[in-house]
This record gives sequence, structure tokens and C-alpha cells, in this order.
Amino acid sequence: MRVFVTGASGWLGSAVVPELLDAGHQVVGLARSDASAAKLTEAGAEVVRGTVDDLDVLRGAAASDGVIHLAFKHDIAFSGDFRGAAEADRRAVDAFGEVLAGSDRPFVLASGLLGFATGRPVTELDMPDVDGSPVHERQATALAALELASRGVRASVVRLAPTCHGEGDNGFMAALVAIARERGVSGYVGDGSNRWPAAHRLDIGRLFRLAVEKAPAGSVLHGAGEEGVAIRDVAEVIGRHLGVPVVSVAPSDAAAHFTWLGGFIGLDNPASSIATRELLDWRPSHPGLLEDLDKGHYFGPAV
Repeated sequence: MRVFVTGASGWLGSAVVPELLDAGHQVVGLARSDASAAKLTEAGAEVVRGTVDDLDVLRGAAASDGVIHLAFKHDIAFSGDFRGAAEADRRAVDAFGEVLAGSDRPFVLASGLLGFATGRPVTELDMPDVDGSPVHERQATALAALELASRGVRASVVRLAPTCHGEGDNGFMAALVAIARERGVSGYVGDGSNRWPAAHRLDIGRLFRLAVEKAPAGSVLHGAGEEGVAIRDVAEVIGRHLGVPVVSVAPSDAAAHFTWLGGFIGLDNPASSIATRELLDWRPSHPGLLEDLDKGHYFGPAV
């Protein structure tokens, strides 16, 4: 299969691309810079130059046997323009849908697992309440992708755990380490019993490969290797490695203490992946979040 991958040189893309290549697929990766292009070429992938805003480039590359859309404009999303990032993502999905309609070819979209308020582990059957807020615009895009199934696209959505961890991770866990180092304490909100799902990036790479190969049209898949890891447990590992106290932060102080993470860190959002594992025979095998944190590669020297 010839698979076009956006975000191919990024944190998850660099796990997805070798997974596809090792399985015998051809990969065409979108690259927005010389460095990204060189990385993809070295990995053995073909390169298409452009960004997710270049809709004609996306339409042309979507003539492949399948598409995996990982790219999201995180740079602007986490600097105050989440709505702009979500709108760009929706335009890209619509462009892919135009080309793939009626083809029965696979389209796999990366989405997220945070923000489902169920009071229990989120399952693949749970759908978001889209209320027009910027964060929910990304969920609306996921729903639009699933609707492509009615237009003859083998579309699926992979809802990703908020932390897809591993050596080299610069996401939420690295941010928590940096905050703890700066504040001199490793914090959690309230009693710290709130849970986040987690997954190792290499297990996620395999999940995307399985999805593009065989996920049925309209599938919702959960990239959660672990259903829920208590944030206090995360804080304790960080505190031990940095040699700083582990403390509770009042919910009213979360924004001041955790800065941009303040709106997320207190969420209790466990997620099940039982149906995904059964559907695709996905078997996460890499270290869990706490074990991965304990390996020490998040704790380089202070800069």
C-alpha cells in the first residue's frame, strides 16, 4: 500500500513511518522544511513538500492508496490560537474527503481523548458534545472524518492519549518536568487522584499501521495503552528524580502554577481501549508511563 502521511517527521510520525515501511508499505511524507525532508528521506520515505495549509498539495498526495493525517498546528494551538489550528485541520480533512470520496480507500485521523466528561472510562462508543468552543472544534473535525464513511471512504479516527511518551518526548510530561524544576516542587491538583490515559509512541505507531490496513469504515479507535495513570503518581516520580518536594496545588491556583497546562492537569479522563484491542488485535507492549518516566530520559541537566 502507498500511504500518504502528514506530520510524518514529527513525534508520532517518526514512529508511524518506520512501522509502515517495516510492514512493506510505501510511505509518502509531507515535509514543511529541509530538515523534515532529510529525515524522511533517511528513513526511506518519499517526500512531498508543503504544509497542511497547502490544500492543493494535500489533494494531489491523497491520490495514494491511503492517508494518515497526523499533522496539527500545535505551535499556534498552544500559543493562544487553538481555534485557528482546529480550523486548519478541518480544511485539510475536507480536502482529503474530496479526493477519497467513493474510493473505499482508508483515511485515518489523529484526534484526542481529553475532554470527555463521563464519570467513567471513556469508551470508543462515547461521542463528544460539540459546543462550539475552540477545543471542541477539533472534536467536530473528528466527527466530520467519521461521516466520510457514508461517502465511500474507509475512514477511522484514532483518539490519542494526552501523553504519548517515550525517549525524546517534548510534550506534557516534559512540560511537567520543566515546571517542577522551575518551581522547586513537583505539583498535582487537589488530591492528585485524577487520571490520564497514556501510551508509548511505538505502540501508537503500530496502532496507526493497523488502522490504515484494516480498520472498518466509521471506526473510533483509542490509543490508550494504559486506561488511567494518577497524576499524583506522575508527580511523585518527577519529584524523586529532581529531588524536590511533591505538593498539592489548589484547583484555584492551577493556572498560575502550571501555566498553559493549568486547564488540563486536573482533568480526570480515564479511557478504555478494550474494543480497539479486540477489533485490530492491538497489543501494547512497550513500557507504561511511570516506568518510562523512571528510566530518567526526561530529566536531563537543567538548562
